[in-house]
Amino acid sequence: MDVHADYLKSVLFESRRYKSLGDKTFEQLDDSDIHRSFESSGNSIAVIVKHLSGNMLSRWTNFLTEDGEKTYRDRDSEFETSYITKKEMINAWEKGWNCYFNAIQEIHPGNLKNTIKIRSEQHTLTQAINRQLTHYSYHIGQIVLLGKAVKGGKWISLSIPKGQSKAFNKAKFKD
Repeated sequence: MDVHADYLKSVLFESRRYKSLGDKTFEQLDDSDIHRSFESSGNSIAVIVKHLSGNMLSRWTNFLTEDGEKTYRDRDSEFETSYITKKEMINAWEKGWNCYFNAIQEIHPGNLKNTIKIRSEQHTLTQAINRQLTHYSYHIGQIVLLGKAVKGGKWISLSIPKGQSKAFNKAKFKD
């Protein structure tokens, strides 16, 4: 078994799983929902997506040859005004994820130990991937929590709904 190939396969699997949590959250929201925040300094879903997309495009564009913090990126503006419509937000979400997935598919066991820079700091590709995957999952958790808060009782669970674990496990462990 090639541990490096297995790692890259796992990264793609987990990345797609986290992306799907965002996708499933967006399906439950409308244009006004993406702009709700729950405190004056809090971020809305649209702002979080703008930040994630900006991060992905900066980190993964020409990642093997350029620093992951691009000179054209204005990180602070990612937390200001955001997308007007859900469609515009989803387009940016998809653009960021496509950049990330394309970059991950350029990595192979032979170059996994190569180093790249993020803000002039050296990272192995494994370190850079782990750094970003944890960053993305952190923000996707925020997106899901905000979506759930916005929808309240109309929220459709993205995992095993409360009170249904026994039935789920019974179905999973059927002989």
